[in-house]
Formats: sequence, C-alpha cells, structure tokens
Amino acid sequence: MNDEQRAPHHWISQDDFRLAGVPDAFQRLWTPHRLAYVRGEDTSIETRPGCPFCTGPEYDDQDSLIVHRGQHCFVILNLFPYNPGHLLICPYRHVPDLTDLRHEELVELMELTRDGISAVRAAASPDAFNTGLNLGEAAGGSLAAHLHMHVVPRWGGDANFLPVTAGTKAMMDTLGSTWELTRAHWPGA
Repeated sequence: MNDEQRAPHHWISQDDFRLAGVPDAFQRLWTPHRLAYVRGEDTSIETRPGCPFCTGPEYDDQDSLIVHRGQHCFVILNLFPYNPGHLLICPYRHVPDLTDLRHEELVELMELTRDGISAVRAAASPDAFNTGLNLGEAAGGSLAAHLHMHVVPRWGGDANFLPVTAGTKAMMDTLGSTWELTRAHWPGA
C-alpha cells in the first residue's frame, strides 16, 4: 500500500508551511485590543485615579458607562465584559462585603439586579443569566474593595475554546451600543 492509498485526503507539503495565508478550515478572529487586558498591561482606556466605582458616578453617564442611577446603588457596564450586556450593580458607598451593606443598599442592589436582568432580556434576548458576587480577591474579585454584583447574559453556545485556551473572549458588540440598548430598555425608561 502506498502513501496515497493510506491517506486519501490531501496532505500538506513542507512547502505549504512556508507560505503565508495558506487556506485552511479555520476562521480567524482578530481581537488585538484585548491583548493588553489579557496580559495585564495598561490599556488605551483612560483611567482615573482611585476606585472606578467611586469616581465613575462623578462623570457623565455615557462617559462612565452608567446605565442607571438609583438612590443607594448604580448600574454600570463592565469595561472588560464576559459577554455583551455584562452589568455591574454597585453601591455608591465604598464597602467590600455584603455584610457591610445597610438594609436599604442591600434591597436596592437586588432590585437593580432584577431590573438589569429585565433590561438586558428586553434589549438582547439572552437564553439565561449568571449573577453573583466575588467577595475578596481569592474569590476572583478584581476590585474586591468595592462590592459589586455581576449580571452576565448568556446564550446557548456562547462559551467556546477561546476563554479556555487563549484567555480571550470574542465580543460581538461595542460598549457604546450595548450602553444605548440597555439604557433604552431599562424598566421605566
């Protein structure tokens, strides 16, 4: 049996490996803007000194990506979202733990979580949601000093090999567009 009989499919020759752009079955997803975040480097995004959840409310809603302001808490888009529409519900007060919240802050945090789910559901029709708190750095809290609730919309098939193998998530929408859509669908807007 010769090589052709053993392997009926096309074999790539050594010469093919030297050519740039050899067609193959893979689609390329180019997200170079995510590289600085994945590497933990400084990004081109303007940062303000201090806690972003404390300084954000001092600025215009669109500039800070604030979707809604409540009396004790506010809702902001995650600057490095897991999926489009990834919301963070934050108390205005700088507290690290759920046990530090006053009753009215706790109630509003949960009400805004509910309203955020309603708004994202109306704006983007996700199949499901992940919601939760990362209390402390060991729990995954990148801004552990300022408590915030995550609301992450999920679609069937939104998880793929990229986050697992490359630490990268493909984003299909811009933060500006997501901000406009979510804000437009906020209950009572």
